[in-house]
Amino acid sequence: MAITAAQVKELRDKTGAGMMDAKKALSENDGDMDAAVDWLRTKGLAKAAKKSGRTAAEGLVAVKVDGGKGVAVEVNAETDFVAKNGEFQEMVGKIAEAALGAADIEALKAADLGGKSVADTITDKIATIGENMSLRRMDAIEGDTVVSYVHNAMTDGMGKIGVLVALKGGDEAFGRQVAMHIAATNPAALNEAELDSAVVDKERQVQIDIARESGKPEAVIEKMIEGRMKKYMAEVTLLGQAFVINPDLTVEAAAKDAGAEILGYVRLEVGEGIEKKEEDFAAEVAKAVQG
Repeated sequence: MAITAAQVKELRDKTGAGMMDAKKALSENDGDMDAAVDWLRTKGLAKAAKKSGRTAAEGLVAVKVDGGKGVAVEVNAETDFVAKNGEFQEMVGKIAEAALGAADIEALKAADLGGKSVADTITDKIATIGENMSLRRMDAIEGDTVVSYVHNAMTDGMGKIGVLVALKGGDEAFGRQVAMHIAATNPAALNEAELDSAVVDKERQVQIDIARESGKPEAVIEKMIEGRMKKYMAEVTLLGQAFVINPDLTVEAAAKDAGAEILGYVRLEVGEGIEKKEEDFAAEVAKAVQG
């Protein structure tokens, strides 16, 4: 199939690979972007296999905690300017408060907010502020102790990254340290058991392909894979990661020292996983001139 310049650019942005390597990777994999990323990694040509494209949506993540329950919501707008708007921030705060009593995002959209549903409140705000907005995500967590943390908070309880940590035992000070760690490292799961098996299988296959490129015997390759997968698990699971507060300890070991068990966590980042549409203003002007 024909490979477009746009596809080559996207793959280069994701991996840092050279233009010809990116084009060859796409050609070898019939234009399949994910397969091309894996191909580049196998050949040692990807500088960094980024998990997603650049984020597009602006807005805020807000967190609220009430006793042993915590909630986080993401409300999006078109520009960062609106995220700094006091009127928008007030609405997001009220939505987060309502989320404490909602079972899921659909229930939250229908929840009452001063005589109107959350969904209708957002619609009204679109009309008054003049930008498209949406309630994108909601997540909740429970534990003996729930601690919240907002990274680079714009106002109380809301900012670009919101984290909740549920603990059994321990104290809020330790919980906050763990929440800060999660904000910084963005682990894929609490532990190995909670990792998506498809993601693990894919990583294992990539590592097998990389090892086989070395030409080493299968027996040696098996030991290489075992070590590499152990390292992978330590990098992507919260409990296996080196604790940012004390890198000599894993998060799991630090929790044990603090007399705590980490039951779970929530991490929401504004615009996470949404690819931004790049506007080519020069092309738009040229098109307008041509009629």
